[in-house]
Amino acid sequence: MMTIGIRARPSSVVYAVVDTADGSIVNLDEIVVPLAFDTPDALKYVRSNFLDIIREYDVQQAGIRATEPNSQRMNIQRLQIEGVIIEAFASSPLKGYYVGHISSIASRLGRTRTDLKPMIDGDVAFDVDDWENMSKEEREAVLCALGAEQNA
Repeated sequence: MMTIGIRARPSSVVYAVVDTADGSIVNLDEIVVPLAFDTPDALKYVRSNFLDIIREYDVQQAGIRATEPNSQRMNIQRLQIEGVIIEAFASSPLKGYYVGHISSIASRLGRTRTDLKPMIDGDVAFDVDDWENMSKEEREAVLCALGAEQNA
């Protein structure tokens, strides 16, 4: 089954498409919002791209790493992007999706929050190819994709 995990940034979105049959990463990429776009066009661009990705890879389940509710640095652009992606999930042929904070992602993977944080930071290895060379956001996207399998 193909799953997708997403980690939004204020001006881009990192995503990982994972084949859960063998745990392989099919695609790990980033959608960068063009600087020339105003907010409505940027959100439309993100939504359209994700609907295309879901169709292209026949993604069945999805997860998005959401901003922590107690975050000291809430970013409006990131929250807007997260919201439009969640709406795209609801409008897509996905069989299921989840919106997760660190603790819920950890739970889906059978781990604790304190186990997951060092993995995300790259201090602890995880059984995924090239884990040590991924950015923090890429690691979060991969973990979200792996956790999405639990929706099935």
